[in-house]
Amino acid sequence: MPLNSYGVLAGRAVERRREGVTDTPHYQIRIATADGTSFRVAVNVQSQESPSELLYAVNESFEHPVTDSLLSSSDGWRVLPPGPGGSNLDYVRGNMLDRTTLRSLPPDVDGPDNDLADLLDHYVERAIADPTAEVYAFGERFGPEAPPDKVFGFTPGNGLHDIHMNQGNSAAFARDDGVWQDGGLMLHFPTASRWVAIFLAFQSQSWHTDDTTGHALDVAVPEVPARIRIVAALVNPVGPAPEHERVVLLNASPETVDLSGWQLADRLAHRCPIPAGTLGAGQTVAVDLPPTVQLGNDGGAVTLLDPADLKVDGVAYTREQARAEGWTLVF
Repeated sequence: MPLNSYGVLAGRAVERRREGVTDTPHYQIRIATADGTSFRVAVNVQSQESPSELLYAVNESFEHPVTDSLLSSSDGWRVLPPGPGGSNLDYVRGNMLDRTTLRSLPPDVDGPDNDLADLLDHYVERAIADPTAEVYAFGERFGPEAPPDKVFGFTPGNGLHDIHMNQGNSAAFARDDGVWQDGGLMLHFPTASRWVAIFLAFQSQSWHTDDTTGHALDVAVPEVPARIRIVAALVNPVGPAPEHERVVLLNASPETVDLSGWQLADRLAHRCPIPAGTLGAGQTVAVDLPPTVQLGNDGGAVTLLDPADLKVDGVAYTREQARAEGWTLVF
């Protein structure tokens, strides 16, 4: 079953604590909201399963429609109902990151800049030092509870955990699987007009998951880059609605690919087939989207699915990127 209480916490990072190498080490962050409430954000830095090192990806100039929805909401804890189109994170369906950019790091070892705690320190300590910075933590809520917090001592105990991918788990943790409920950290630095996104996953998790349950699908995950890539999209054509939106695909592989049965999907998972035919090595094809599939001028996403209904590639864009009418976005 999915997480019991999934949502996003917005507030100021005021303190952090490294737990070193323990049985289940975490990187602990105390977040304070405008009304003075404290939350502890417990970030896993080691897996209970082998291989134990977590996978991470950091985007220091994160651009995604989710940031617009975060800025339009107040600080504090907010429950996020499941489904696309809101502030929820879904590493697979939300096109948050390219999984091939993920790297592993040990939790905490001697020496500078060589473990996951050091990496988190780099960004969290910067947020603590910047009075304008705001942290957005995605995960499952725990508390409030009567005992003082076991790490920072504030009362009542209160916080978030599961600040990582929450789908495609191994059998031992499949009970936590779900879609549109992934964890993560996003730090907003207004004075620099910059978002930093930190994504975490376990090496035991699958990146091909069921669209309803989030359980891992029994398919092989290729180690090579996607053969067909989304390279551009015309999301805001000149003229009144209905507009003729278009997506451009590139065959990056050295082989001809048969596009029969392939599909494109928008941010709300509305789909359309790609016209049947072959695409030679290095060739591109422009796919005109029907009115049922809409990219939208307020930010959106495009996902490419193969005949087995597996995600091959995905991109996202913001409201600001879509503002220029008639310009094609290049990804």
